[in-house]
Amino acid sequence: MAQPAAPAPPPPMSSPESATATESSPEDAISEESLKDFISSLPSREGWPQPLIQYKGYWFKPGILEGVLRASRDFAPRAGDVVLATQPKCGTTWLKALAFAVSNRSRHGLGAADHPLLTRHPQHLVPFIEIPGAAGGHVDIGALPSPRLLATHLPMSLLRPETRSLRCRVVYLCRDPKDTLVSRLHFENKVARGGGAGLLMDDAFGMFCEGFSPYGPFWDHCLEYWEESMVRPDTVLFLKYEEIKSDPARVVRRLATFLGIPLTEEEEGSGVAEEVARMCSFEKLTGLEVNQVGGVSHGNKVHVDNSVFYRKGEVGDWANHMSREMGEKLDRMVQDKLQGSGLVF
Repeated sequence: MAQPAAPAPPPPMSSPESATATESSPEDAISEESLKDFISSLPSREGWPQPLIQYKGYWFKPGILEGVLRASRDFAPRAGDVVLATQPKCGTTWLKALAFAVSNRSRHGLGAADHPLLTRHPQHLVPFIEIPGAAGGHVDIGALPSPRLLATHLPMSLLRPETRSLRCRVVYLCRDPKDTLVSRLHFENKVARGGGAGLLMDDAFGMFCEGFSPYGPFWDHCLEYWEESMVRPDTVLFLKYEEIKSDPARVVRRLATFLGIPLTEEEEGSGVAEEVARMCSFEKLTGLEVNQVGGVSHGNKVHVDNSVFYRKGEVGDWANHMSREMGEKLDRMVQDKLQGSGLVF
């Protein structure tokens, strides 16, 4: 089979840029010693299993915010980086699996028994920029060879500005907010330790509608990437969970083209898109032992079992967990927040 070339970065902008660059921001001056003091000075609010801290309009768990600030200070984007961006519980694991399989198909045969996706959790294969422990142990992303495949839950406004100036490719995946909230609630209650009844849907719903949720407000997060994809469609690809669910092979082709490694005629003829979709399917991944045992560190010494990253993967499951009236209220609110943008759910 003819093998695709490695991803090539988009054409450079009119002014030349170096392969890596740094542009200063106020957080660059925050030392490790003053990090916790800075965080303690920010607004905080109770309600979720952990209190959330507000930073630049978004809410974060304290341990995650430490990682966000370190990334703002230390992360150096490179030309050629690919960043997979999501709100939590919007299909992050699925997107990591698809992007890894597409971008590494010349290195790892899709039918090979030792393919990394069959032996390692997708969360371990694509490290987070702001959560270094989520890759199954601390990963020094600065030491990774280019081109790097990275992940983030950060809003576009909190990514290093060099992500734009170096024209790094960004793939954003969003999901119907009702299903996102249901998945968020289940995740929080599974991760929370110490027993108890857990967070109730009514309480989570109220906070989510206020924009108060981890990495929230949900609509602002989506809107930032949506607007950026309208301005820079060659470097920001905006996807919806529901379209992957509907036609995963089509999304595989879109990903390959966007990443600069489109499927060859031979690959099309041999069904590579369909094979990637099958290997990365919910049914395939959940059936693997590696995705059901072990776990990862997810900030502030929180251990998350690998199995927690897989629940149902269904579209419309929200109807089993909230009333129709609640769903309609959330739909109206999100529609109002996105009004005039062209983005709809």
